[in-house]
Amino acid sequence: MIGKILIALIAMLHIYFLVLEMFLWDKPMGMKAFAHNPEKAALTKVLAQNQGLYNGFLAAGLIWALIASAPFSIQLANFFLACVLIAGIYGAITASKKILYIQALPALVALIMVNFIG
Repeated sequence: MIGKILIALIAMLHIYFLVLEMFLWDKPMGMKAFAHNPEKAALTKVLAQNQGLYNGFLAAGLIWALIASAPFSIQLANFFLACVLIAGIYGAITASKKILYIQALPALVALIMVNFIG
């Protein structure tokens, strides 16, 4: 049960990322969230929208894991949580250390809960 709650929270987080990156990137909320200015936002908007779409796919996969039947649900959860974890680690190395705590750590905790605690 805890694993499912964590999966749902991570899916909602990735939907939030989708909204920020696809629709709010060049708006005050998006620029504040990602610490950039209007010029940088204008130059990177299309890239951010593409990134937001990928976050949406991650959220969709996590939601699929929540509604699928066992044991397929666990396999889906493991795959999509691993994708989130890897993306978070890569983002922490290449973009911002904050990503490690915002994205990678929750995915790691959820993976542990899904596989070892339930």
